[in-house]
Amino acid sequence: MKAAAARTLLLLLAFTAVWFSNLEYRKLINPDEGRYAEIPREMVASGDWTTPRLNDIKYFEKPALQYWATAVAYTLFGEHQWTARLWSALTGFLGVFMVYFTGRQLFGARAGGYAALVLGSSLLWVLIAHVNTLDMGVSFFLSAAVCAFVLAQRDATNARARARWMLAAWAALALAVLSKGLIGLVLPGAALVLYILIERDWRLAGRLHLIAGSALLLALTVPWFVAVSRANPEFFHFFFIHEHFERFLTKQHGRYQPAYYFIPVLLAGMLPWTITLFDALARAWKRDAQQRFQAQRFLLVWAAVVFVFFSASSSKLVSYILPMFPALALLIGVRLAQLGARALAWQTLPAALAGMTLLALLPGIERYASREVPAEMFRAYADWLIAAAALQIAGAAACAWLAWRGKTNAALAVFALTGLAFAQLALSGHESLSKANSAYYIAQKIKPEMKPGMPFYSVNTYDQSLQFYLRRSTTMVVYKDELGFGIEHEPEKFIPDFAQFEKTWIAQREALALMSPDAYDMFRAKGLPMRLVARDTRRIIVARRPAASP
Repeated sequence: MKAAAARTLLLLLAFTAVWFSNLEYRKLINPDEGRYAEIPREMVASGDWTTPRLNDIKYFEKPALQYWATAVAYTLFGEHQWTARLWSALTGFLGVFMVYFTGRQLFGARAGGYAALVLGSSLLWVLIAHVNTLDMGVSFFLSAAVCAFVLAQRDATNARARARWMLAAWAALALAVLSKGLIGLVLPGAALVLYILIERDWRLAGRLHLIAGSALLLALTVPWFVAVSRANPEFFHFFFIHEHFERFLTKQHGRYQPAYYFIPVLLAGMLPWTITLFDALARAWKRDAQQRFQAQRFLLVWAAVVFVFFSASSSKLVSYILPMFPALALLIGVRLAQLGARALAWQTLPAALAGMTLLALLPGIERYASREVPAEMFRAYADWLIAAAALQIAGAAACAWLAWRGKTNAALAVFALTGLAFAQLALSGHESLSKANSAYYIAQKIKPEMKPGMPFYSVNTYDQSLQFYLRRSTTMVVYKDELGFGIEHEPEKFIPDFAQFEKTWIAQREALALMSPDAYDMFRAKGLPMRLVARDTRRIIVARRPAASP
C-alpha cells in the first residue's frame, strides 16, 4: 500500500513539474496572448476593474473574470509571462483533478484515475492550458457544472447532497458566463433539454433547484453586468447582441470554416488517446438498466451538443470544442478500466503513427516560411518537433510493451506522461518563432528611446503584445480592426488618416511610432522626419527627429 502511494505521489509530482515547466519560457505571441495579458495590466495600472480596456480603448468583447484573475496575479507576483498564463494553466490543471474526482465517484477509482491521465495528456487540452486565451477558463467552469450536475443526479445521491451539488453546478455556470458570456448557459441548457427528451425523464426538471440556483447565478453575474452597463451605456447592445448573435450567425469576424472543420481538430486534439476514443464512444450509449440517471449518456449528449453547436457556427476556432474534452476523458476512463492488457496494447500502439507522421512531414516544414517568418526559424522549430515525435514513438512502444506484460497502470502512466511531454515540447519549440510572432525582442530594443509621457503611435498596424512589454498604450492611426467599437465611442484617442498623423508627428518634439513596412516606405518617400530605431520581419519602429535645416 505504501509503495502504491509513493508511486502515485511521484507521478503527481512529475505531472505538476512538467505541467508548469514552460509558462515563463515562451514569449507572449500575437494576437490572443498579447491581448489577454494587456487588458488586466491596464486594469492594474488604471485602478478601474469595471471597464475592460485594450490599448486604453474600451473593449467589451468578453466578460471580466479572467481579466480579474490575471490582474490579481500581477498584483501578487508581478507582470510576467507566467503570471499572464497562470489562469489558463491553473484551470487546466484543476480540470484534471476535477475529472479524477468525478470519475471516481461515478465509475470507480480506476476509471477516475485513468480519466485524469487521459485529460492531462490530451494534446488540445494541454496546448490550450498553456496559452493565454479565455477558452480554458470557460471550458473548466462548463465542465465543472457538468460534473456537479451528474454527481447531483446520480441515483446514489441523497436529497441534501443533491441540493449542494446543484448549487455548485449553478455557481460554475455563473463563472462560465463571467468567463465568456451567454455560451455558459446556452450549451448546458441545450444538453439538458436534449437529454430529457431522449430519456423522457420529465422529473429531472424538478431536481434542478431552479429557484435557488437561478438566484445564485444572478447574484454572481448581475453585479458586474449592471456596473459596466451603468459606466458604459453602449455595453449592452455590443456585448449581448453583437458578440453573441451576430458572431454566431455571420462571417464578419473572418473565422468561417466548413462544417467538418472540427472533425480533424477532435481527432488530433485527443491524441494520444484517439483510438480508445472511438472504442469508448461506441459503448457510451449503452443503457445501465439498474440506474435511473444515465451518466454516460448525458456526458455523450453534452459532448455532442458542444461539437454540433460550434460546427454549425459561422465563427470557428480550434479551441472552441475544448469544453467536450473532460466528458470524453471520463468516457475513455471508463473504457480503459474495462480493457484487458493486450487490448490496451493494441489500442495505444497506433499512437506511434502520430510521431511517425510528424517525422515524415518535417522535411517540408520550410514551405511555411515567408518574409515575416523566415525558413531558419522553422528549421529551429523542427529540431523540437523531431524530439517530440521521437518521444511519442518511444512512449507508445513502451506503453504497448508494458501492457502486453500485464502492467496496465505503469503502461498508462508512461503513455500519459509521454503525451504531456510531447505537447510541452511542441509548445516550447514554438519559441523558435517568437521573433516573428512576439514583440518582446523589438520592445527591448526601443526601451532606451522611451521617456515618460513620450507620444507613441501605432500607424496602420497594431501589435497585441507590444503594449504589454512596453508597459504602456499607443495611439492608433488609421488602423481599427477589433478596436473599432471602442474608437467609435472614444474618437479623441484615434487619428483617422495619414495626413492628420503627419501634422501631429511634425508638431512633436519627441515621439515614437510603430509602422507597417508599407507605411514606413510611404513616409520615407515623403521625407517625413524620422529615424529608424528598430525593425524585424514584421515591425518597424521610428523616432521623431527634427527636420533638417534648409
